[in-house]
Amino acid sequence: MKKTALVYGNFNILHPGHLRLLKFAKESSDYLIVAVNSDNLTKELNLLDEQTRLESIKATSFVDEAFILNENIISYIKNTKPTIIVKGKEHESKENLEEEILKTYGGKLLFTSGEIGFSSLDLLQKDFEINNSFINHANSYIKRHKIQKENLIKYIENFSKLNVLVIGDTIIDEYITCDPIGMSQEDPTIVVTPLSNKKFIGGAAIVASHAKTLGANVSYISVVGEDDNFSYTKKYLKNLNIKVNLHKDNTRPTTLKQRFRAHNKTLLRVNHLKQHYINKDLEKSLIKQIKESKKLDLIIFSDFSYGVLTKNVIKKISKFALKNNISMVADSQSSSQVGDIAKFENMDIVTPTEREIRLSLNDFESGLVVLSEKLQEKSNPKYIFTTLGSEGVMIYNSNKDELLTDNIPALNNNAKDVSGAGDSLLTCSSMAKRIGANIWEASYLGSIAAAIQVSRIGNIPIQKEELLKEIRNL
Repeated sequence: MKKTALVYGNFNILHPGHLRLLKFAKESSDYLIVAVNSDNLTKELNLLDEQTRLESIKATSFVDEAFILNENIISYIKNTKPTIIVKGKEHESKENLEEEILKTYGGKLLFTSGEIGFSSLDLLQKDFEINNSFINHANSYIKRHKIQKENLIKYIENFSKLNVLVIGDTIIDEYITCDPIGMSQEDPTIVVTPLSNKKFIGGAAIVASHAKTLGANVSYISVVGEDDNFSYTKKYLKNLNIKVNLHKDNTRPTTLKQRFRAHNKTLLRVNHLKQHYINKDLEKSLIKQIKESKKLDLIIFSDFSYGVLTKNVIKKISKFALKNNISMVADSQSSSQVGDIAKFENMDIVTPTEREIRLSLNDFESGLVVLSEKLQEKSNPKYIFTTLGSEGVMIYNSNKDELLTDNIPALNNNAKDVSGAGDSLLTCSSMAKRIGANIWEASYLGSIAAAIQVSRIGNIPIQKEELLKEIRNL
């Protein structure tokens, strides 16, 4: 039976004491209900209006249900019979009329001051706020390539004409916000207590999400585990109206990456994953599904080297795409694992980091242009975007009749989280190129998308309007 908790009060200005009490109530129950006293019940007090007070309660992550209370609280308790009622510690020594009713059906009255650990919900959520006010456009690049604002807007508006297929490794990113308690006396270890957690879609799934929220028609194919994160992924993507094809593999969990953070810094990362390749039957299912796809304009390979994109899968899908004039782009990441961007042959765009391109070529001495030339000879991509972190991105153009290389500096000088920059760059650039932009326009649109993405913690799909807003500021 579900254990319900009830908290009631005025909640005029939501302060740390309220938040601690709500956190305690939620942790003590399965379902937290908050009753906000109506203006009629509090008319003698100098309070904010009832809707404003209700909205602030609904904005907290602990509350499952909140409503305006228009009746006497005792009557409400008699009718609904909550399992527990939680009140502030200051009420413990006072008369509490709820106790008598609770005793009639076995309910409990709990008092708490909450845990000291955070000062406000604003501080807890500050990491996850969007802040793109630090985006600075590369005016010299824009002038050099005669980039017109009107053309960029036109490309974005035409994203809706694209049919995009994304295939690769699904990842769930979980950010756990902690309060540092201190140093352990037994061993030199930092001790923390978790305050809140927030999940995000990652890996190839965020690439599909970006493509959808930027306007395209999107299909998604991946392999996941038989676990709760399978359901989370499927529900999230279906809510975006993405056509989802998730194949279950009971030999691997859905990849989960946890980041433990305190004071806006990551203390520890924990990855729950298996990296073995999918079996032959799953390979055949993926290949068959893609070959049965109709009217595709673009295939995006999003590879994290966790076993979905085997050489056979890449080879068969690439052959199908070339035969049917479908554009292909790829990213093969090598952050905590070893990928190989060169295994993706005949791509339109690839987006390795400097480390990834060096690992792929086993070359740790050559300059960036030479590295691009070697990769072009090895796997024949048309365009190579080497991402350089705070230095931006270097574009290599294999068409010798045009400018060979150029650089776009990082457009956001106040990045909060760079982990999703490459995904957004690849998605937006490849869609723009497919819809008719030249490579300089496409790479610039992708760079704006990356600048927006790094302005917040966690993978949040970039909205079409966000991108248009930044273009209009040119």
